[in-house]
Amino acid sequence: MSKDLVVGLGATGLSIARYLRRAGLDAMFVDSRDEPPGIEQLDEVWPDANVVLGKMTLPDDAGRLIVSPGITDKESLIKKARKAGLEVVSDIELFAREASAPYVAVTGSNGKSTVTTLLYHMGRADGRNTLAGGNLGEPALDLLNSAVPDLYVLELSSFQLLRTESLAPAVAVLLNVTPDHLDWHRSEKEYRDSKYSIYRGAAAAVINRADKRAARETSGIDAVISFGMDAPAEGQYGLLEEDGVTYLARGNTMLIATADMAMYGRHNQENALAALAAGELLGFSMPAMLQVLNEFPGLPHRMQFVARKAAVDYINDSKATNVAAAVASVESVDGMIVLVAGGDGKGGDFGDLAAALETRLRAAVLIGTDASRIADALDTVMPVYFARDMQDAVEQAAAYAESADTVLLAPACASLDQFANYAERGDAFVAAVEALPR
Repeated sequence: MSKDLVVGLGATGLSIARYLRRAGLDAMFVDSRDEPPGIEQLDEVWPDANVVLGKMTLPDDAGRLIVSPGITDKESLIKKARKAGLEVVSDIELFAREASAPYVAVTGSNGKSTVTTLLYHMGRADGRNTLAGGNLGEPALDLLNSAVPDLYVLELSSFQLLRTESLAPAVAVLLNVTPDHLDWHRSEKEYRDSKYSIYRGAAAAVINRADKRAARETSGIDAVISFGMDAPAEGQYGLLEEDGVTYLARGNTMLIATADMAMYGRHNQENALAALAAGELLGFSMPAMLQVLNEFPGLPHRMQFVARKAAVDYINDSKATNVAAAVASVESVDGMIVLVAGGDGKGGDFGDLAAALETRLRAAVLIGTDASRIADALDTVMPVYFARDMQDAVEQAAAYAESADTVLLAPACASLDQFANYAERGDAFVAAVEALPR
């Protein structure tokens, strides 16, 4: 009899194991690492599990592959499975097949974690029993082990969407699409197509007005609301200005001054507008949503204000793991910037970052594998310096910064060449800032 093959352990693999165990299904496990994260916990979840470590093999009795998002379709095991006609799915596909409560699905190259969290808090503020997870926080399949809520809020990655066919969200939200994860996807087209697939099967949709393809992809959906950083048409969300004050607005109705939002930066204004649009489609009350915007300070490592020292602001946006996110960070800051950037560029083009920094850059301090590539792109907006590690980078940045400047950690790169994850990188930045003299 065929068995499910769980490919990749870690948090997602363990959640799949728990789900299959609850369902009474039989499974095998495989991971290319000799000591993958979660291997000890797997023994607690599934004693005497059939596990192969250190190599990726396709057993003869494999019937379906459930693949963790870190495993690319370039992996020979996945290619063999597809050639053999085996089903290859994500944990989100399993969630979509079983979920009995409505769910909102959120994706985008940047901002999806913030919008997911905003919608979670907005739902709770509106009195809904709301659970959130997916690519952020609790794995989606673990959410199914709780009592059925009023609403699920899922953050979804392009990796998960690529292997999901049954998604049918009450509301689908696509924030933006810029080239990313080109080291994982087989092409930029595949990456983009996976993002837009979130609208397939959706009952209602939120689109970015600047994204023409999103408008085309949702042409068959009856309930669609747009957001953007311009003045909105009636029933849409955007920005209005009156007497020098900028407001989030719905049509001609001003909702909240951007200065009264707890989150920092222009791109968080855009995230807030997207959340308001989705919240309206979900039936949330406006007072509840605006209360959240007034109180929620944002997620750690996402335009996080760290300190003001010697008249210089220090901002941690370690989550800016691609060029577009770093550009958004730069555009959210007023005045001159000392940029701390670098890491694994994932094949990205740093030209847009250079353009955003034109006339804005006091200095750039670069770290990590692709520091020299960033330096080449910034050649016309010098000066550029190199640092050994994060502490050295912050100390150099502090020396180059002048009064009223902002030292901004916006790496435009993944962190894994130097850190366990972007959070560890952000923590290192915060610790180095806190160690600076006043």
